[in-house]
Amino acid sequence: MNNPSLQQTASVSLSLLDLTNLQDDCTENDIKDLIARAHSPYGPTAAICIWPRFVALARQMLGDDHMIKIATVVNFPGGNLPISAVEEETERAIRDGADEIDLVIPYHKLKAGNEWAVSEMVRAIRFQCREPVLLKVILETGELGDAALIRRAAEIAIEEGADFIKTSTGKVAVNATLEAADIMLGVIRNTERRVGFKPAGGISSVADARLYLSLAETVMGEGWVLPSTFRFGASSLMTDILNILDGRQSTAMSGGY
Repeated sequence: MNNPSLQQTASVSLSLLDLTNLQDDCTENDIKDLIARAHSPYGPTAAICIWPRFVALARQMLGDDHMIKIATVVNFPGGNLPISAVEEETERAIRDGADEIDLVIPYHKLKAGNEWAVSEMVRAIRFQCREPVLLKVILETGELGDAALIRRAAEIAIEEGADFIKTSTGKVAVNATLEAADIMLGVIRNTERRVGFKPAGGISSVADARLYLSLAETVMGEGWVLPSTFRFGASSLMTDILNILDGRQSTAMSGGY
């Protein structure tokens, strides 16, 4: 997209959106509302992203239609569960109908210098995610902080088979940033196989989304951004997308997952 309009960006962002509800008080009715919103008048979102306990309900509602993918989270949000527990979460989620698994790495251990813990976790869950299930690995870049550590986390995740690398859970003080995105996209660019990128947390306006799309095309090349290689993880972004596509002004403010 060469200097796209806000309306063009809104339309593209809709097709790339993992429409998310990971609120602690989420209910079955909230999931039904989320699925209804994902079927927008302007086309579907790429996916919904929900707690594992709601995957079976979402699959029942969506049936065999995989146009809107069901993503769920494991080892979430703290990244501190034992591998065996995360394997059980993942196996159950896939059995219930999940198309995509968003895995939080044990980032506290990585900060303490234990790279092996990250490798072991990603490798174990990669084994559970047989094709066509996608594995999206959450680095929690705001907690890692250091550029070298973010880069290394991205490298390990990709080495161990991640289909996507994702910035954040949306549950910490600092979530997606353009600086972290630039580091992660640089690692993807130097990777021989196809790997996607997902910024998540704090992207609430189409203007913000445009910054990430522009960065991705600058680093990866024009035409790289597709639902198979780029997703936004957000809940409030959908409101701004619809405002703009409906011909209303953007009312979004930055912040909030």
